[in-house]
Amino acid sequence: MDICRSLYTLIMEHLNEILSLRSTGTLKSDNSFVSEGDLLCEKLVGDWIKNNVNNCLLISEESYHDISRLNKEEYVITVDPIDGTENFVSGLKEWGVGVSVYRKGTHYQSMIALPELDICLCTGDELHRIPRSRICGLSSYMTPEDFAQLGGGFEFRIMGCCMYNMYNVIHGSYAQFQHLKGCYSWDILPGMNLALEHGREVFIDGKPYKGEFLLPGIKYKFLVK
Repeated sequence: MDICRSLYTLIMEHLNEILSLRSTGTLKSDNSFVSEGDLLCEKLVGDWIKNNVNNCLLISEESYHDISRLNKEEYVITVDPIDGTENFVSGLKEWGVGVSVYRKGTHYQSMIALPELDICLCTGDELHRIPRSRICGLSSYMTPEDFAQLGGGFEFRIMGCCMYNMYNVIHGSYAQFQHLKGCYSWDILPGMNLALEHGREVFIDGKPYKGEFLLPGIKYKFLVK
């Protein structure tokens, strides 16, 4: 079952409707934005999964409350309906949708989609890698003290969208991407698994990552190179 490509087709079919909601951003309790576009994406994806995938637990950024069924369902699917909502509501095109599918505890399929840039990378896709780059992508939550920790030898970019940054490090447009503050599992599982597939090294909290499922609600610091 090609879950990821089906979801990408669904999102692109509704892209104009999603874009029409970009001026609806409201602040959540953690001071991050959520928009009606996020909620529409989540509903579209959730309804499709409910109607097409049996024995499935859906974990989404906007609703991941019950994980008691985590080891009881055949499929566990994590979704970030709009990653980079601050970019989205500000009119920038650098926002994305991330999906990662685990089946019986093992990674099955992942997708990074950047709909306004007409970019989609799914498990099994070929990708022509840029041969060299000296750019390092950074997390968007940086303090002066954080910058003091960074080594030399790189040009640095802060784009405010994990999916965008992950795609670029996998593509080779970035030499590496690191997040000093930490991201949740729905932010990083798609990129982590696609990075492994395309021969990148991935470290979470300083340890090599091998494709295992990451629990929701926990922030993970990481490096992809």
